[in-house]
Amino acid sequence: MEQKPIAELMNLSGKTAIITGGAMGIGYAIATRLAEAGANVLIADRDEEKAAMAAAALNERGWKASSTVADVSDESQVTAMVARAVAGFGSLDILVNNAGIYPTKLVLESTKEDFEKVIHVNLMGAFFAAKAAAGAMIAQGAGGKIINITSIDALHPSSAGLAFYDASKHGLWGFTKNLALELAPHGITVNAIAPGGVLTPGTGLGAPADPAIAKITAAFTAKIPMHRMADADEIGKVALFLASDLSSYMTGSQVVVDGGTLLA
Repeated sequence: MEQKPIAELMNLSGKTAIITGGAMGIGYAIATRLAEAGANVLIADRDEEKAAMAAAALNERGWKASSTVADVSDESQVTAMVARAVAGFGSLDILVNNAGIYPTKLVLESTKEDFEKVIHVNLMGAFFAAKAAAGAMIAQGAGGKIINITSIDALHPSSAGLAFYDASKHGLWGFTKNLALELAPHGITVNAIAPGGVLTPGTGLGAPADPAIAKITAAFTAKIPMHRMADADEIGKVALFLASDLSSYMTGSQVVVDGGTLLA
């Protein structure tokens, strides 16, 4: 096999990527790196205004981006999201399942509805998006990349109160591996990124709105061997690796990006 130069391996020109939950935080960091590498980026988010602002910011830097409203727990909205990417940019080559929620609530204080809400967004949403995206990729016949954002909680719990989140992320990791088996014959790779603590508006970039989240964040940071939370771009760079030809022989893998947290 002829060895490609590094610049070509990381070049996503002509590719189209969807990033769910892409208006801010990890999602926006991923969108930024993929757009910088040349991809057409569709930012999908429940917040229409923030999604539009995020896409505009990328366009102002000379990159190609657009936005759409999508609640990933609604299959019809996810199907429309994929159709919009194909109609707007001509193809769909990369899907990043990033949208997720992490309410903090003890199991003994929770209801069935609490559990269902987390599972519907974090796990079923990834299923809806992966199914629709894979269908488009198979129809195109040129392969593709699906990247699921799990968590180190897919491997080890962080704290009490996140049982439903942990269940969803364990499930997403299992879903990643099995879907990788199913889609490999079509040239579609399916991998996951398991972030540890990341500085986002929800976890400590500025003052967290939820005091419970602030308390968890402080305790979590104290345990990290590198003594700091990750910058969102440190997840974005790994997503770029998985979205590019640098990861051409990887599928069914989960890349842990946690500053050594699981070692502790």
